[in-house]
Amino acid sequence: MTAVSADLLDRVRLSLADEDCDLTPASVAAALRSEGHLLGDAHILDVVDALRTSMLGAGPLDAVLAEPGVTDVVVNGPDAVFADRGNGLETTAIRFADDGEVRRLAQRLAASGGRRLDDASPFVDVRLRDGSRFHAVLAPVARPGTVLSLRIPARRAFTMEQLLACGTLTETGSRLLTDLVASRRAFLVTGGTGSGKTTLLAGLLGLVDNRERLVVVEDASELRPDHPHVVGLEGRPANVEGAGAITVRDLVRQALRMRPDRLIVGEVRGAEVVDLLAALNTGHDGGCGTLHANSAADVPARMEALGVAAGLSRDAVHSQLASAVQVVVHIARPPRGQRFVSEIAVLAAGPSGLVGCRSGVSFDPSGAARSGPGADRLEQLLSSA
Repeated sequence: MTAVSADLLDRVRLSLADEDCDLTPASVAAALRSEGHLLGDAHILDVVDALRTSMLGAGPLDAVLAEPGVTDVVVNGPDAVFADRGNGLETTAIRFADDGEVRRLAQRLAASGGRRLDDASPFVDVRLRDGSRFHAVLAPVARPGTVLSLRIPARRAFTMEQLLACGTLTETGSRLLTDLVASRRAFLVTGGTGSGKTTLLAGLLGLVDNRERLVVVEDASELRPDHPHVVGLEGRPANVEGAGAITVRDLVRQALRMRPDRLIVGEVRGAEVVDLLAALNTGHDGGCGTLHANSAADVPARMEALGVAAGLSRDAVHSQLASAVQVVVHIARPPRGQRFVSEIAVLAAGPSGLVGCRSGVSFDPSGAARSGPGADRLEQLLSSA
């Protein structure tokens, strides 16, 4: 590739676009001849490979995105590309020529998802055709250069046996969560970003009776439970004119009219909390979802903040939460090491009417279990399994 400059590659790319030619060695050779360059077959193939990398897929990122076990790839400018293979972000050997190359990749990926990305609209969040979640912020809004984030959906749904084998669950935890699903109690899976909430929830949904209809509502489609009757509803951002947005709250309302046996909200993070709490209080047993929280004990405060922001009073949030959600499953992600279910807790209203969280059982990284003050209540809730 040293024989051909980046500027010449750009001109060849434009020439192919103007002539509406497919990317083949013959078309590239013709474009090079038109630029006054005569190259041997080996160099022409190098040019084809370089153009294919820059024009198709995710360019230089394709190799790491294809690795088994990779869940996230982030780019912090041209010289810093990181991948998460399950043990936190790790540096990779991938480098871009300059920020212009990162910017072109970002714009192409955004365009493939039907979104605009330029100086007038310098950030984008879109789902790509392969199901990946793509986010980008252009420089100079971002520094040290254009920043990309790619979240790769689970390539398969993990079974409970696989979650046990990889250390996410213990035998005790697996038994309790199996009983939780069978009991049709409403629950939330909580944890930080990248902790594995969606993976765990998909595994739990795989335990639901095959005769039940699951309606899954998400801002961006990620949940892929191994279940024969799943209907997915996905939100949509506004277009460049600011119209056409479909919110998760809109979809929760639609889902209630679709005869769900279980209503699942992929991530509770906005005004949809109002409709979800209302639904779980009106006969929709077994509903569930995920929620960002640092611990199970933080769940009442997180739900209160979301509900109040959506227009409910504090008392109304706690009153509905007390009867809508019974169990919280918290998953921890150590700085280094395997993600694991660290706590199964119960929610209950106190004398003041405010909902509190009591630990039913907690697990340390080694898998040792310890009963908490909510153990009896947890056993009572699951006794109908």
